[in-house]
Amino acid sequence: MWSKQQAVAEPPVTSPAPSFSSPVVPFNSPSASRLGGSNSRSAARIGASIQIKGQVSGDEDLQIDGKVLGPISLKGHELTVGSTAELDSEIHAGEVVVSGKVVGNVHARGRVDIKKDGSLIGDISSARISIEDGAHFKGRIEIDPTKSHPAAD
Repeated sequence: MWSKQQAVAEPPVTSPAPSFSSPVVPFNSPSASRLGGSNSRSAARIGASIQIKGQVSGDEDLQIDGKVLGPISLKGHELTVGSTAELDSEIHAGEVVVSGKVVGNVHARGRVDIKKDGSLIGDISSARISIEDGAHFKGRIEIDPTKSHPAAD
């Protein structure tokens, strides 16, 4: 009888070792899914209470929820304009998602998305564009599918 209880006691001893490594798998899972997705870069955020007057540039994805007055250059990375954002900017980025308000021209290598509550007043130059029902857009659109090829390099 003692040998059966010891045998029963041994599997829980080996069981914690696998459960110790199992938390590592979920930790790596989101990273692996991020790597598999289009966004494997670090991202920065400008909060809703932040106001910037001047040039914004960087080598990472950026989400803006505040106000920016001045040019934005992200060298092929994604710019997300949050629903509370107000931009008066010339924008150069890889992709642009607009949920807030943008006044200025947008130049994107990839896609420009204007979401349902988004507003863009200015010209768009990109490889692809999406404007949801309810979005506001006033300007010209130049679509050049060859722009997306350099972004893949």
